[in-house]
Amino acid sequence: MRLLRYLFLPIAALLLSGQRDAILVPEVSQDEVQVRQGFTGTELLLFGAILDPEGRRAGAQYDIVVVLKGPTSAIRLREKERLAGIWVNAESSDFRSAPSFFAVAASRPVSDIVDDRTAAIYELGTDFIQLSPSGQIDPEKQQRFAAGLVAQRERLGLYKQDMAGVAISEQVLYQARIDLPSNVTTGMYTAETFAITDGRVIASAVAEVEVRKVGFERFVETFSRTYAFTYGLIAVMLSVGMGWIAGRLFALI
Repeated sequence: MRLLRYLFLPIAALLLSGQRDAILVPEVSQDEVQVRQGFTGTELLLFGAILDPEGRRAGAQYDIVVVLKGPTSAIRLREKERLAGIWVNAESSDFRSAPSFFAVAASRPVSDIVDDRTAAIYELGTDFIQLSPSGQIDPEKQQRFAAGLVAQRERLGLYKQDMAGVAISEQVLYQARIDLPSNVTTGMYTAETFAITDGRVIASAVAEVEVRKVGFERFVETFSRTYAFTYGLIAVMLSVGMGWIAGRLFALI
């Protein structure tokens, strides 16, 4: 079991004993999440320990914040406006690096742990996601569109935060559980863990989790990317064929 790695955390810390700062040793319950037909989501367990350079329990009291982020991509957001009784596209805004998934778990509310400036630097919450807007944009408009994106993805279960989601034992071991929904994007996910004391990040470490499709879903995804034109042609032919079959069936009724 991967949880047995707890036994080896002090050994790993001792190997890094040349450092003066505290050592954060993170782990994830699974390095790979396989998405198959009927995938309903899964739960990731992120755990580890914080030790001093000699492999002993860190002396200071500390808090833990875990940030799990999915692959980023550019996105264009559009606002809808009602015109003459019809909803039409109005203003839009482009962002260069919106994470497909974003979750934060903390041992207590982030606002009680660090100030807003530190939270913004390390993205310790959905209010501090660095979306990197492109082009000239009014700050108020940028904030409105960013809030709209976060709210939309929160409804889909893709952005979330749990300010009591990290349990700490004896100021040595910690663990957090984060749910991945069924609609997650495939790709490499990064789990960054921060140890914080007196409003200052004293240690951080990153673990990775790969989310990938397997089986028939993997075949379809690969085929659609490698042979995009053929995939599109087959999709059109299937649609036309299904429409023709449905028409014939209704004609016989």
